[in-house]
Parts: sequence; C-alpha cells; structure tokens
Amino acid sequence: MRSSTAIASLAFLLILGMPCGANHAFAQQAATADQRIYEVTTRDGVRYYGYLQVETPERVVIRTPGGAIIELARADIASMVEAEGTLVGQDFRRADPNPTRLFFGPTGRSLKKGEAYFGVYEVIMPFVQVGLTDRLSIGGGTPLFLGEGNHPFWVTPKFQVYRSPRTSISVGAMHFLNVDGVTLGIAYAAGTFGSADNAVTLGVGRAYYNNDDDDAGSTVALVGGERRLSRRLKLITENYVLTGGAVLSAGIRLLGESLSADIGLIAPFDTSDFIAFPIVNFVWKF
Repeated sequence: MRSSTAIASLAFLLILGMPCGANHAFAQQAATADQRIYEVTTRDGVRYYGYLQVETPERVVIRTPGGAIIELARADIASMVEAEGTLVGQDFRRADPNPTRLFFGPTGRSLKKGEAYFGVYEVIMPFVQVGLTDRLSIGGGTPLFLGEGNHPFWVTPKFQVYRSPRTSISVGAMHFLNVDGVTLGIAYAAGTFGSADNAVTLGVGRAYYNNDDDDAGSTVALVGGERRLSRRLKLITENYVLTGGAVLSAGIRLLGESLSADIGLIAPFDTSDFIAFPIVNFVWKF
C-alpha cells in the first residue's frame, strides 16, 4: 500500500499541482477548422507561425498569435504546413516528437499512418516503430551487445482502441523471440488522459514466462505522467507496481523538432536501501 501511494503521488503531482489558469491555457488549444496554425518557412530559413488570412497563387498572408499581419510572396516560401503543437499565450510549442512512449512504457497514443521513429534505450538497445494505419503500429528492437549464444530481439505490436481529444487507449505487447527455450514478454492495455503536454498514463499488463520446466506470470500496473514546462522541456515520470515491490522513475525530456532525449533516474522502491540507475534514451521521429 505504501509503495502504491508513493507512485500515485509522484504521477498525479505533475497535473494536480498545475494552476487552474495553466489548465485553461492548454485546454483552449483545441483549434477549430478555421483557426488552424500554419508553419510557414521562407527560402532564406525564416519561420513564421500564424493563422492563414489570404492565400493566392501570388501571395500568402498570415496573422501571428500576437496579431501581426505578415504578407509573403509565394515565390519566397519554401514550405507551408499545418503546425503540430500548442499555443500558450503568444508562444507556439511544437508537439513532442515522442508522444507514444514515456521512458520505456507505452502511452495510449498512437503513431499516424506513415509515421515512424527510431530510438535507442540506454545507449545499447536500438528499436524502431512504424505506423501502418492511424491506429495500428508495429516495431521491434534488439540489444547491441550480448555474450555467446542466440541473439534475442523483441516485437512490439500496438493498436489504439479509443481516441478522443483528451483520452487515448491502446492495447499491445512486447514479445521476445530467439530466447533459448523460453517464451517471455508482456501484454498490456494503457490509457492516457489529458492534453498532449500534460497527461497521466495508467496501464495494466500481464508479464508471462514459460519454458519446458516452468510456466509463470505476473500482473504489472503502470502509473505515469508528463508535464510540459517550456518549449524545449517536459517532465516525465514512469512507475510500476509489481508482485512484491515497485519501481520508480523520474526525469526530463529535451524536445527538438524531430529528436527527443530522455534523461532521468530509475530505482526499485526500497526504504532500507536506495539504488538508482541512469536513464539515457534518444528517439528520432521521421
């Protein structure tokens, strides 16, 4: 009970401690069809964010969040796309390029069709995930360095069963292959509740293990959370309740346009002896 309470407190602190005004600021970002924010990049590398006012074959006029009107000749524009992100006051925050995962575990969100990411867990475990549809994705990974014998790898199918502006629920699995005489993995369901920048993820999974002599399983619960602090920084926590104990983790995510980096600590919950291990993950979305 004590470990469960500690885990829940860590995760919900991320959003319960947010002032009501901040919640309102993020809630108001759900743009209607005529209030979409566009990212316009000129041929000399200048980038503007704003609402489209006029578009003709010769020119484009946008209105910035601050109210300024910018007129650009079509010949000077390198690209114009609908921006993915949120508007906080007059500050546009680009979307987290890695929204479908916390540090290691999944959120309820899904990749869109054609999206993919390549990442590395703890420097030595590369992985990839590809969106086959807007709800279904598949991926896998393998450790870079192992001793003699078979080289195991894992596959990670994921399917989103429900999606609304503030709720996403998915089911999936992480199944290991090419492990000598052993079948192991975890099947899970995960739900994420909140905005793209501030949310809680709750999940439950069944870890399974069997070989010729043994057949065992264990239920695992996940309580995680994320809170955006600035354009380039997000807090992350990912915590597990296991049979006989718990695992806690917390840290930060550094946000780029396509690249994110996670830095944190992960530790078994043990009041008698504290041992923490570093988290260093990188993900590139393309």
